[in-house]
Amino acid sequence: MALARQVLCLCAFVSLPLARAEPIRYSVAEEAPSGSLVGKLAEDARLTPAQLSARRARLLSEDGRQHFALERASGRLVVAGRLDREQLCAQSATCMLPFELLLDNPLQFFRVEVTLHDINDHSPVFPEERVTFKIPETSDSGSRFPLEVARDLDIGSNTVQAYSISPETEYFSVSYGSRTTGDKYLELVLEKPLDREEQAEMDFSVIAVDGGSPPRSGTIEISITILDANDNAPIFSQDRYIGKVLENMPEGSVVLTVMATDPDAGVNGDISYQLSQAVGPSDSAFVIDPMTGEIKLTKPLDFEAAQSHELSVKATDGGGLSAICKVLVEVVDVNDNAPEVVVSSFSSPLPENTEPGTVVALFTVRDRDSGANGKISCALEDQLFFSLRPAYKNYYELVTVSALDREETPRYVLSVTAADAGSPPLTSTQSFTVDISDVNDNAPVFNQTSYTMYVRENNVPTAFVGAVSAADADVGLNAKVTYSLAPEAGAERPSCSCISVNSEKGHVFVLRPLDYERLRQTEVTVSASDAGSPPLRANVTVRLVVLDENDNAPLVLYPAQESGPASSELVPVSAEAGYLVSKVVAVDADSGQNSWLSYHLLRATEPGLFSVGAQSGEVRLRRPVTERDSVKQQLVVLVRDNGKPPLSATAALSALLLKDLSDVRLPHSSPASEDQGGSLTAYLILALVFVSLLFLISTAVLVARKACRSKELKAGHVLYAADTLQSGPADAAAAGTLPRAYCYELSLTTGSGNSEFKFLKPILPSLPPQRCAVGQGPREDQDFPGVPVSTEDMAPDSAGTLSAGQFNALSFN
Repeated sequence: MALARQVLCLCAFVSLPLARAEPIRYSVAEEAPSGSLVGKLAEDARLTPAQLSARRARLLSEDGRQHFALERASGRLVVAGRLDREQLCAQSATCMLPFELLLDNPLQFFRVEVTLHDINDHSPVFPEERVTFKIPETSDSGSRFPLEVARDLDIGSNTVQAYSISPETEYFSVSYGSRTTGDKYLELVLEKPLDREEQAEMDFSVIAVDGGSPPRSGTIEISITILDANDNAPIFSQDRYIGKVLENMPEGSVVLTVMATDPDAGVNGDISYQLSQAVGPSDSAFVIDPMTGEIKLTKPLDFEAAQSHELSVKATDGGGLSAICKVLVEVVDVNDNAPEVVVSSFSSPLPENTEPGTVVALFTVRDRDSGANGKISCALEDQLFFSLRPAYKNYYELVTVSALDREETPRYVLSVTAADAGSPPLTSTQSFTVDISDVNDNAPVFNQTSYTMYVRENNVPTAFVGAVSAADADVGLNAKVTYSLAPEAGAERPSCSCISVNSEKGHVFVLRPLDYERLRQTEVTVSASDAGSPPLRANVTVRLVVLDENDNAPLVLYPAQESGPASSELVPVSAEAGYLVSKVVAVDADSGQNSWLSYHLLRATEPGLFSVGAQSGEVRLRRPVTERDSVKQQLVVLVRDNGKPPLSATAALSALLLKDLSDVRLPHSSPASEDQGGSLTAYLILALVFVSLLFLISTAVLVARKACRSKELKAGHVLYAADTLQSGPADAAAAGTLPRAYCYELSLTTGSGNSEFKFLKPILPSLPPQRCAVGQGPREDQDFPGVPVSTEDMAPDSAGTLSAGQFNALSFN
């Protein structure tokens, strides 16, 4: 099979010159956006996208720059970066970017040429922004005054097409065209004699317009100064000067000398020279002596960057007349660049049974010099087993020529020398190290001594958790590694049935969902064996660690969340801020941060009254209790873990705000208390209604009594009255909170007219009902039906009764 493959490759290489004879050509406009389609390269090369990927298709260019990219999935050739025609090809009439499409297995490449079309992306530019002419008033109509032409980096119709004057003047017109030498010229033509006494100066602009769509333009300002007679303009000895200079000439070297003469005498015959250059990379590379006309280098030139430079020299006499000549500087190449060897493909190691003619490496040689300096020859050191074979243009193939024997030579170090034809020649060397592979004498070796893999609990079946990898130093089938689970010693099957390994790639899978709370980790042995005869194998231990998942919600231990009524926490109304009301206790079956619990107040009758410790779960008063706060407070505390996403539970608890906790009996504390009363909430409501009615009745009676007895009260009396307030049998039995008799002490002062009263301390807490004697007054047996008592004073004590200290004597002042 290997012999047949080598024969096919050899036949393919023999037929390559025919396949490469006609390159694949495309065209694209410059400045096309990255990713723009250039062409369907795979289709034009009669290849499929699958072949591009399988054969490692890639693009190679001689200068190493990648202007285009190949999309292997679609086979399209697209723009890889910015394409600037002026930067890549300067002023060349055509701009072509060649490169090669290279494929492996078998080695093959196609020549591709992409022509870059110019777009109008540059405006005309004059060498100077402003030019001043000094013209004698005696100048005849038709006199011409030369100007530097505008330069446009574009080519064809996108370059300069026309010139005009703005604003239009009757004295001058513009003339432009090309001479027989191909040089373009631009001149101002005097249409009408000048009169200095009428107008000594004038200014206007010359506009250059290119032929693009839309057109672009450039402007130069013209200043005319009218002088007295200067009959002759300077004249150059040549219209065009050509000079040659070596690219390695140092700075300051003289390139050539221009010379102009003027038959005028005196100042009008004195000539000065001025240098201007075309727009391009040669800016500031030259300087001219204004008196002698010598043109010198300001920096070394590079033939590979620009092979010629075009300059313009302007000669101006003292009277303002001028002339322009062209200077062409040709750069002469010297052998200053050594050949370069660029390796495109290299195969190593080679099996010792490799057939002769097998391609080991493909490389290209290039030299940036030109002419003989750029001609390259390649040579391989004397070898009996390898040789060089020209492939296409400057491509070479390194191939085997005889059978290889690893036992005799396990490694070959080959040196390829590339030399140009310069004087003296420059050379470069590229070394290739070719290893020869052996038969199956190496067992697979894992890249780790052991593996630790992780999986989250509740995983999906057949979840991928990692991969083991083993390498074999052999090649071919001897290096093909297969993986399997090895049973433990004395067992026929693997110990863990929840793990599986892919036989080809070594991928490890978990076959069923795991529970962290039941299985924290397990270990299996993975065996890697090659396909040699006999096969060699190696084992490695794989430890599977189960990671906890947040799959358990917090469980509230206290307060107990049964279906029955929840217990109430008692809080004295005198408690200050920070008073500990209760503490919520919860646990989470998960581990790590999944079991970190935080507590939050979810709902409350008075949200601003309570706060919950985020970490401790302690329920504390946020502020002191006020009269507006409800006696019974309902709270819901949210317990949340720190998992992602978090799970939560709620704990409901209630709190009673009581004034006195000394005799409080909690509901359900004993069978007797359960028989005597209902819920504490119902009792508090009943007490509040009763006290409110008592307060209203007492207030009404006192107001009426004061109105009727105002005269009697002026004399001053002390009255003791007793009034018995009895609740009905049913109420007394049900609540058991109010005593059956109350006694009030009233103090009347002489002359009191404001009818004020206040609570005083009680006489006795448990006196029987009695009649109070009247010290002075028309009625001895006066009873008071009731006195106003606040709901706060009527709050029950810990035994569910009202203490006698909660009823006070009244005093009228």
